[in-house]
Amino acid sequence: MSLTFQPMMESRPIREIAYEVLKKAIITGEIPAGERIVETDYADKLHISRTPLREALRKLERDGLVEYVMRRGVVVRAFTIDDVEQIYTIRNALEMLTLPSIIANATADDIRSLREKLDRMDELQAKDDIEGISPLAREFHTQLTSISNQKRILRVIESQDEYIRRFSAMAIRQENRRSTAHEEHHKLVDYVEARDLARFTELMQHHIDRSKENCLAALAAQKQNRDI
Repeated sequence: MSLTFQPMMESRPIREIAYEVLKKAIITGEIPAGERIVETDYADKLHISRTPLREALRKLERDGLVEYVMRRGVVVRAFTIDDVEQIYTIRNALEMLTLPSIIANATADDIRSLREKLDRMDELQAKDDIEGISPLAREFHTQLTSISNQKRILRVIESQDEYIRRFSAMAIRQENRRSTAHEEHHKLVDYVEARDLARFTELMQHHIDRSKENCLAALAAQKQNRDI
């Protein structure tokens, strides 16, 4: 697999830049699970020395994204069902904390902007364009949550979003769930506009729990296929 990294000219510490570049490549699957990260190769690709690369790899190991395997060196870890369940549980619990503030803060401009995004998603849904729907669905949830203006909570949510973006694409491929999930997006905006916190909370809990369940089901199916 050939990866292209741009030379690093930023002012941040090189180890931090290397960490962010590698983390993103692993989470998005650009560097697949099971691939060895050979220090000499990746130092060349990142245009850095091996010392900051080693520091970045140690941080990735603490994140659970890579592991040191005897006689193989550093290897990218596959996401386990337990990993995904924990990430979704944290992300969903935090998202639920923002709901009262979303109801309190939402403006007419917010509602209009959300409905414009839903209109674009309607078009993609009609075309069964899964690749187009997935990022827009994540943008919709990010925009909705940001209305809360709960900055500390939003920062922690953002730290999990790279993982959720990858997993949500798996969940949205569940054909029997896509149209239902999209209908729920419309209802969520309706409840925000009506300032109906009770119904908004009930539907959001159901919505994000189902997304988690579908992702876990997709992961389990992948594992079963690999084991056959």
